[in-house]
Amino acid sequence: MSLEEGVQFRIDGPLGFISLNRADRANAYMDSMLEMIEHALANHIATAEVHAIVFESASGGRFCSGADLDELGLRSGADALNLKSMKVFDEIAACPKPTIAAIDGPAVAGGLELALACDVRLASDRARFAMPETSLGLIPAAGATFRLPRIAGDAVARRMILFGEELNAAQALECGLVADVVAPEALADEVRRWGTKVAGLDPLALRLAKDVLAMTSNDDACRRQTLDSQARLYERRHIGDHLDE
Repeated sequence: MSLEEGVQFRIDGPLGFISLNRADRANAYMDSMLEMIEHALANHIATAEVHAIVFESASGGRFCSGADLDELGLRSGADALNLKSMKVFDEIAACPKPTIAAIDGPAVAGGLELALACDVRLASDRARFAMPETSLGLIPAAGATFRLPRIAGDAVARRMILFGEELNAAQALECGLVADVVAPEALADEVRRWGTKVAGLDPLALRLAKDVLAMTSNDDACRRQTLDSQARLYERRHIGDHLDE
């Protein structure tokens, strides 16, 4: 899969964009796409004129449906202990520049975990959010177990992670999961408005503020337990048995 086919990146003013480009699979990501995201992220971090980094879909009406189910079905317990998605989303969370998820359409499973790794989430009014992993015999394994409770609150996180409850855009705004909701045709302008705001701030102050905020929570224990639990679920029975149901 080429960079153009799976992930696109570009610079527009103060914003560096990373666009998921797999519309035929609702932007489900494979490990090869995660490597492309790493490459694009590093490029934007190293580019001085980029003040903030935006994650979006290259086409409207969808954000990301999470991991590709065909690839997911091939994973073993050992694979679960070294998930590429956890590594890449941690890198996004640790990015020295502010990150924005522009969510138009569904952000599901790992797609929501990608958005949770960003500093700010902006949504269109047709966005929706869900964590359906338990219906597949799994748990969210790329950050939702510790990021979602902190961002949206413990009660909302439990309903979404344990019971698969779906939130619409208005509900996501109410619980703080997203910072703003606009019409789909206004989402690009809203992203640019945030980009203009970030461009007027001091880059060093932003980076240091992000560093301090990261110190307010220690996710290491939860991260280890998440991966250990996912490994047990992979080993219990072949994941493909659930995905075929």
